[in-house]
Amino acid sequence: MEKATFGAGCFWGVESFFREVPGVIDAISGYAGGHAVNPTYRQVCSGATNHAEVVEVTFDPAKVGYGKLVDLFFKMHDPTQLNRQGPDFGTQYRSAIFTHSPEQARIAQERLEAAKASGRYKRPIVTAIEPAQTFWPAEDYHQRYFEKNGGSCHVSFKELEHQ
Repeated sequence: MEKATFGAGCFWGVESFFREVPGVIDAISGYAGGHAVNPTYRQVCSGATNHAEVVEVTFDPAKVGYGKLVDLFFKMHDPTQLNRQGPDFGTQYRSAIFTHSPEQARIAQERLEAAKASGRYKRPIVTAIEPAQTFWPAEDYHQRYFEKNGGSCHVSFKELEHQ
């Protein structure tokens, strides 16, 4: 099993999306990329910790490759929006890939360059690629939020599956 960490706006939709991907074992909402220890949602939303809302994805590389997950990440949100997705804004909603190895960093950079060259995006891609730091799981009420409460805020994997 391997881990991948993505920030693509509100973590509820990102978590829900990645849970649909075959080969993904688990997806957990949380915080990464900041400086506070064990931050709370309120602290992260204040912008004072510099954490991003992220999802830590555990996946079986024999069933889904890291490159495929990065490709899906670029398709499931707008990587050209700086510090926002949809109605949500602030640095906690930034587009970011937190890599867990030099190999992940290489693949993420290659996929970023491919996305830039694709012609799909009208504006520059602002996604940051950074080494993974400590991942702090979000509070329990954020986990599997849409399963518990209904709703959605991102495109579903099934909608992207044939693109």
